[in-house]
Amino acid sequence: MKHVRTTALLAACAATFLLSACGEESGQAAPAAPTSVPAAPASDSPESSTAAAAPAGDVTKPGTELKLGERAVVPFKYGTSKSGTIAITVTAIEKGANADLAKYGDKAKGITPFYLRATVENVDGADLAYSSVSLRALGADGRSTGVIITGSTDQCKSGTAGKDFTKAGAKFETCTLQGAREGSEVGAATFDKGDGYDKSPLVWKN
Repeated sequence: MKHVRTTALLAACAATFLLSACGEESGQAAPAAPTSVPAAPASDSPESSTAAAAPAGDVTKPGTELKLGERAVVPFKYGTSKSGTIAITVTAIEKGANADLAKYGDKAKGITPFYLRATVENVDGADLAYSSVSLRALGADGRSTGVIITGSTDQCKSGTAGKDFTKAGAKFETCTLQGAREGSEVGAATFDKGDGYDKSPLVWKN
């Protein structure tokens, strides 16, 4: 996977809406005004998926490429006081319908929603109660989809750890809402939070 240079894109996209889209670097027209940072770039040199099957407690290397259903173990920080080790398993990348975004009104015109579903597990028993994990989508070409969308829909509810997410083996399910321009596809989900993953995300492919 290749890094996507997002500096120029950010400069062209001012934040106002909860849901938006902006053009590719090629200068294509944007369906709406973007609001926040686009999806994180993929690694230049991802590891093969065979390296991803890390046993509990072993940290999965930044830049590792996985298949849907494979488990990645990562150091995790939430807020200013909580940290521990979690495992993330992306279980599905599902395509929705534009009608699913009806509550966004005209700002959703020309956008197709995609649902990144995952299971999150507490690996080391740290107190991570009420924490949450989000993912980002990449297009079929390995680049940002160019669409920024936040919130949830009836088809994709963001999950949060319960008060008992303080024991090794505790799990919760979550879904991250992402989007792409109509006619485009999402080919991967990424995790890009902290400890090297911000520069070399983990990537789960269809």
